[in-house]
Amino acid sequence: MPKVSSVVVPYAAYLRVYEPLAAFPEPERGHWARYARRPDHPSYQDELRRSLADLLPTPPVPVPVHESRDAFVLDVDGVVCVCPWRTRLRGWQALGELAEELPAVVLDAVLPPVVRRQAAQDYERWITDNPDARPWIRTATWQVPLNWFVLVSDDEREYVKGSGAPGDAGGLGGEAPLLRYRTPMVQARRRVARGLRALRDAIDEGPLIDGLVDVGRWLEEFHPRSLVELDYGGLVHVLPAGELEGDHSAADVAEGIEALRHGDGAAAGEAYGRLVERWRAVRDRRSAN
Repeated sequence: MPKVSSVVVPYAAYLRVYEPLAAFPEPERGHWARYARRPDHPSYQDELRRSLADLLPTPPVPVPVHESRDAFVLDVDGVVCVCPWRTRLRGWQALGELAEELPAVVLDAVLPPVVRRQAAQDYERWITDNPDARPWIRTATWQVPLNWFVLVSDDEREYVKGSGAPGDAGGLGGEAPLLRYRTPMVQARRRVARGLRALRDAIDEGPLIDGLVDVGRWLEEFHPRSLVELDYGGLVHVLPAGELEGDHSAADVAEGIEALRHGDGAAAGEAYGRLVERWRAVRDRRSAN
């Protein structure tokens, strides 16, 4: 597979769902079965490089012309599971969110209005014929949304320190660090339900509840034997090694929710305070760049 660039692309985190082959109808199931037997598969960095390469032409190509036929592949207890990239669909969805992320003058410089309008029209036509389409991957830049941590447990945390120094072009010249969580779909759904009960009993409304409702509805669309993965992705390259190693955000979220269940507002506030401080520091680095 040709590489667009050898430079590692930060700074996004990912929430992925890997579904068993049985969840896919034919002929897509056959495609993924053959794909899974390949000796090598692309990484999330390969997907990012391809997407960024499409922005180089004039005019840029904000959304691929054709849908990707690539996926991430896992063996889950002897069952082959795949997480389709669906890069085109996710590109359309991300394009609709850019207005909230970038000032108008910057957005117009990167993606001219005529390009965005054409992409929006293409999406409207496509979604009319594919009303049930949904992505297997959610992406967040410069943060991990707190509601994602509700899905996982600290004992599912996998941290690999790596041999490349954070901040040196993503650890090129050494093994990149890794921080992720993987959990069965049934566990993720159970934690969403418990978390929502605790939050709704303690507070009337708020972004954490709204985000958890949204991600819970998304999870319901997948096979119950799926696997959910929360991957820090490129964020591992912006966080100093000590902060990354000491990041137990899932434990803090679980502690806060448990405190709310027992009516301990002070303990819940302390856990929330640790989270806010940790992720504010990450966002501050975004402003510095």
